[in-house]
Amino acid sequence: MSFIAPEVNRKQAAITAELCHDRGIIVPTFAQQRDPSLIPADIRERLKGIGLWDLHPLNLFRITWKNDLATGGFGEVNCIEIPPSLSGVRARIIGLVGKFFPTGAHKVGATFGCLVPRLVTGGFDPVGQKAVWPSTGNYCRGGAFDAALLGCESVAILPEEMSQERFEWLKGIGSEVIATPGCESNVKEIYDKCHELQSQRGDQVVVLNQFDEFGNGMWHYDVTGAAILEVFADAAGSADRLAGFVSSTGSAGTIAAGDRLKEEHPEARVIAGEALQCPTLLMNGFGGHRIEGIGDKHVPWIHNVRNTDVVVAVDDADAMALMRLFNEDAGREFLRGRGVPSNLVDKLDLLGISGMGNLAAAIKAAQWFELNENDILFTVFTDSMELYGSRLEAARREMGPYTPTNAEVDFNVHLRGLKTDSMLELDHWSRRRIHNLKYYTWVEQQGKDVEELNEQWYGFRSYWPARWRMSDTYDRLIDSFNAMSGASGVQ
Repeated sequence: MSFIAPEVNRKQAAITAELCHDRGIIVPTFAQQRDPSLIPADIRERLKGIGLWDLHPLNLFRITWKNDLATGGFGEVNCIEIPPSLSGVRARIIGLVGKFFPTGAHKVGATFGCLVPRLVTGGFDPVGQKAVWPSTGNYCRGGAFDAALLGCESVAILPEEMSQERFEWLKGIGSEVIATPGCESNVKEIYDKCHELQSQRGDQVVVLNQFDEFGNGMWHYDVTGAAILEVFADAAGSADRLAGFVSSTGSAGTIAAGDRLKEEHPEARVIAGEALQCPTLLMNGFGGHRIEGIGDKHVPWIHNVRNTDVVVAVDDADAMALMRLFNEDAGREFLRGRGVPSNLVDKLDLLGISGMGNLAAAIKAAQWFELNENDILFTVFTDSMELYGSRLEAARREMGPYTPTNAEVDFNVHLRGLKTDSMLELDHWSRRRIHNLKYYTWVEQQGKDVEELNEQWYGFRSYWPARWRMSDTYDRLIDSFNAMSGASGVQ
């Protein structure tokens, strides 16, 4: 599919539009996901009677950072600020909160950006084909949810060592589920399974690989980037600076929001986090880790390395210790005693394990650049502890009850004890080294064109904007598709 002028299979698009009419499906635009006030009033009213996780097609309109659970409508961007009493640094750290998306994670937006352009252009047959979602966790959950709302069947592929909650939920939603060997770091095994499915089932499956689907980064560039800029405009004083954006690389979708931020704030730094136990960007390394949600051992095809300024490796022991400090009664009581506002302590379960990793990376970045009260660092708390109850229970079984002494140790070692170790500020050749790592995964193993790899690097001024700035084009196609389906009049 061309990025500049998407090809439309009008025959298939018409068939899909008719199916959407029959199922009462209205496809929201990217503009409506950025700004829900653009959603028709009758849809906003009907949403008040629909649960956030309900398999109702109108929940496509809730793929936004602005869901208001109290009213069932929409409000400001969901975010929380981490004060110095918790972070130990002078800079303000603000995290967008992913829990209030359908499925409880922001990946449902990335999957929308991958699937919907294919549907409205006739590039996917929801009757004859299944959408394959290769993932290390939340991406396949978001994909299965979006597909169910859009009347499509799914295949979710994820490592067998992921949390049990993920497998149970996927089976409950009716997705075919395939577990591959290993943990977060075993991404190649997922790719191998995709190739096996394609060889066995042919055109019956369409692989929507988050690591090379530009719709993933496009959604974050457009929707997440706009949300961060909106929060900054509301939160910043006249002397404040947007100092940077911290995101675990994972599939490199979320970090694409940093490209949007740099357009408005060229001085802002894009800071890539990864697990110290698998330091791919930092050391061309390998290994396994426990920060669920950030696959590694390779550089995603959609990662614009040219725009990455810093790599921060986070010890997964820090993230796992913060999991207990933030969620055990003794940990929360300790934090209140150290002056952390009680209303914030009560919200710390809004950070899932990868969110805690992002927080640790943000603290280390604030230390590295000696940021002060006029610097605002943004990050993303991609999901919440609601998805990791089994991990907390496992920690209790393995390590016993959590005591005030445990809380004091974790606070001083794994939070206030964070330092600027395992960090690298990138120069031109450091970025080139990381970019070159794509060759082994994508050209040698996955059959990508080396000419395009070179275009990503040498033609970066046009290559990346051409892929990220597609939302207006797709919005026009979505409007045409909805007009074709007549779904806007379906009750």
